Amino acid sequence: MIEEGKVAFNAEGAFYNPKMKLNRDISLSVVRALGISEYLDALAASGVRGMRVAKETHAEKVILNDVSRTACALIQENLKLNHIGNCEVCCSNANVLLHQRRFQTVDLDPFGSPAPFLAAGARSASSYLFITATDTAPLCGAHLKSGIRKYMAVPVKTEYHREMGARILLGAVARELARIDKSMVPFLTFVVDHYVRIFVEVRRGAGLADKTLENIGYLEHCTNCGSWKSRLGMNCKSCNKCTNCGGKTRVAGPLWLGAIQNRDLIDLALKELISVAGNTDREFRLLHLCRDEIDEPMYRDHHKLCKSLGVTPGPIDGVIGALISEGWNASRTHFSGVGIKTNAPLEALQGVLHRA
Repeated sequence: MIEEGKVAFNAEGAFYNPKMKLNRDISLSVVRALGISEYLDALAASGVRGMRVAKETHAEKVILNDVSRTACALIQENLKLNHIGNCEVCCSNANVLLHQRRFQTVDLDPFGSPAPFLAAGARSASSYLFITATDTAPLCGAHLKSGIRKYMAVPVKTEYHREMGARILLGAVARELARIDKSMVPFLTFVVDHYVRIFVEVRRGAGLADKTLENIGYLEHCTNCGSWKSRLGMNCKSCNKCTNCGGKTRVAGPLWLGAIQNRDLIDLALKELISVAGNTDREFRLLHLCRDEIDEPMYRDHHKLCKSLGVTPGPIDGVIGALISEGWNASRTHFSGVGIKTNAPLEALQGVLHRA
């Protein structure tokens, strides 16, 4: 018997990953913060995620679905064990269920890529769509051709590859929603351990969908000096030449270039996280970092940049403070412990590092 949060369950015969507890803890805090009333765990496996939503949030109806009859029988047993009555168990192919029914909140947490479920999930979700992707190699550019096939986008492997993966996924979701006249507003995005996790609000309307697509674009990355420029729009306008050093550039995208965090909602999630059973300081630290990130795509690797300049890395907070004092926006980032987000151009950041 396994215990997590406020539920005890048997996972024999169904998939259960204890390393994803942080993912589930934060998801529960978001469900509580949003006041979600209906929640679908489309790929439930052992059922722990959906059961915890039923037990630890105020959701009125929780639907747990899995294609495996063995998993569904196990979920039924686990529900009885925990005296949970506000759950419906479905034994269906996730895509079939998502095309047949509409749900306020759809959570896609597959073993591997969510790509096969994005179209159906976008169609089914009426208010919220939560997605986990564990195929970080294709998303981040390590497996280029696989990333192109799955997400219809070109990822480039760079020092900021973790954020690259998150924005490639967000871009794919935005395009799927736009195809059916829906829009999205991301309010929490994080990459931790081996996966990407995104939370978006879904809204209906062709005009809103058009507005969402204004946040789609490309990133032009210089392979020589490491600088980059974001270029909004579905049409790639690359000149293949770096405006900073004249070096050759590579283009990544289409990807999401808009905001990925909502401070107000993350603040609410932080307050609700206190009530989520079994949480740790790691969850709080992660949400604080996400909340305090500035809305700028990608980040600089402090140590890599210092090495290229031949200077000794000082405290990151000192660099951030110096950038802010010079009128730029800057912050740490959850994507990397040595990452700096800033709207300052590369030469301005290099100047701060030389003076540090």
